[in-house]
Amino acid sequence: MADATAPRTYTNPVYPGYFADPFVWQHDGVYYAVGTAAAPPPGQDRPERIFPVLRSDDFVRWDFVGNALLPPDPAVGADFWAPEVAYHDGRFYLYYSVGTGDKGHQLRVAVSDEPTGPYRDAGVSLIDPSVHPFAIDAHPFRDDDGQWYLFYARDFLDTENGVRAGTALAADRLVNMTQLAGEERVILRARNEWQRFLADRPMYDGVYDWHTLEGPFVRKHEGRYYCLYSGGRWETEGYGVDYAVADHVLGPYSDQGGEAAARVLRTVPGRVLGPGHNSIVRGPDGTTDYIVYHAWDLEHTRRRLCLDRLLWTSDGPKCDGPTWTPQTV
Repeated sequence: MADATAPRTYTNPVYPGYFADPFVWQHDGVYYAVGTAAAPPPGQDRPERIFPVLRSDDFVRWDFVGNALLPPDPAVGADFWAPEVAYHDGRFYLYYSVGTGDKGHQLRVAVSDEPTGPYRDAGVSLIDPSVHPFAIDAHPFRDDDGQWYLFYARDFLDTENGVRAGTALAADRLVNMTQLAGEERVILRARNEWQRFLADRPMYDGVYDWHTLEGPFVRKHEGRYYCLYSGGRWETEGYGVDYAVADHVLGPYSDQGGEAAARVLRTVPGRVLGPGHNSIVRGPDGTTDYIVYHAWDLEHTRRRLCLDRLLWTSDGPKCDGPTWTPQTV
């Protein structure tokens, strides 16, 4: 890997191609990124592999090295979203969702012996689609005791106690890397105006004032669990990253203080549009955290890979960004 003490700069976006829902991790001194690709044009055959993978030796230059996932049976769907990778006992596990638009999505996992793949689907749906027909954005998290958990987003229709109908966050314990315990805990529900996806949205044979929380990512910091997530409508400038905090991995989580707007990443009009769906990774110095996210180009044609320094303050996680000028690593 490049000398971590040498000054290096990057400018967002750090990769010019379409690269949404980015997840970045480091393995054996090399950084890898995996994300959602642009939808193929109508009538085009499905590619031989799904999910683009990037590699970086210095955290600044990111190069495409291929696609990760050997697609499963076409019967499960054609839209592949939001991959994340966990490394456990010498193998790599890629968690993702597959379905057809917003009509239904299921969570699945694929396995590989190499970080870049090929990942082969394990042949199971992690959550029964007949119970929860729309589940997306799987995020594997390993606690200090070695126990793995899976955080994800799924649809809720109830509105009691001030919560809003829509997509929100839940989690479950992983019995092993391909099976959940079936002990789901609700992590966070939408309660705020900025989290609205669409008013009067027809869903599930009804019409709802639909709100969205998605893209959970958990980082433990100084004994507390911070679940960063994206809220609002992903196509718009109101989309951004906020967080909730808890003393236990499964909660209860509180997002108090985030009532008015997303606190970690927000649109900068005329510069950065709709930053969201983050992951967190340590920089080359081994101590500095970076938040990795996507943001639209100003023409609204592609979501692209960005990264900025994440600061841990007494008021919670804060970000230097979103930035669009040269930044020093």
